[in-house]
Amino acid sequence: MSDQEVRSSAVVLGADGLARPVWAATDPLMQSYYDTEWGMPVRDERGVYERLTLEAFQSGLSWATILRKRPAFRAAFDDFDPEKVARYGDDDRARLMADAGIVRNRLKIDAAITNAQATLDLRPEGGLGDFVWSFRPEATYEPRTFADIPTQSDESKALSKALKAKGFRFVGPTTMFALMEAIGIVDTHLVDSHRRGSSGVWA
Repeated sequence: MSDQEVRSSAVVLGADGLARPVWAATDPLMQSYYDTEWGMPVRDERGVYERLTLEAFQSGLSWATILRKRPAFRAAFDDFDPEKVARYGDDDRARLMADAGIVRNRLKIDAAITNAQATLDLRPEGGLGDFVWSFRPEATYEPRTFADIPTQSDESKALSKALKAKGFRFVGPTTMFALMEAIGIVDTHLVDSHRRGSSGVWA
């Protein structure tokens, strides 16, 4: 297979003539997420905390599952306001475990509450957003196929270690790499995708 054929097989042309990766090519919800949100810069505390929490809940599941449950997650977790979530007690844990609209995993629910508390503790150091973005690498990737995209990096390993030292849980290096992709810290859009370079973070 030629290099051009490899590149062409990595993206799918939609009815609108735009090239997207296979995972964003057919499902309307995933396509909308890809076209408008994934890889765009998120730096505010609540936004980063939400995505860190959702990435943790996604572990072992498909992102499409989490995305469909996102409205229910937002309702259940007070729109991911870390000040409110940090105050959750046993009644809130029981409420969340009974909520069929979200992923009912006690360890992940406990981690979301612990991570909200840790998020507040980071405020004197500049906040969660600045902390996470401080692990931005000097260069990003230029993937032509999915095989060119790693599942973790030196930076995601360092971020994972640093967050764990600050009291965060469910922040392994693979989960943190997915977070870095989602909020624009790295650009792993395939080079033939119509979204390549759209974040404005990378030339």
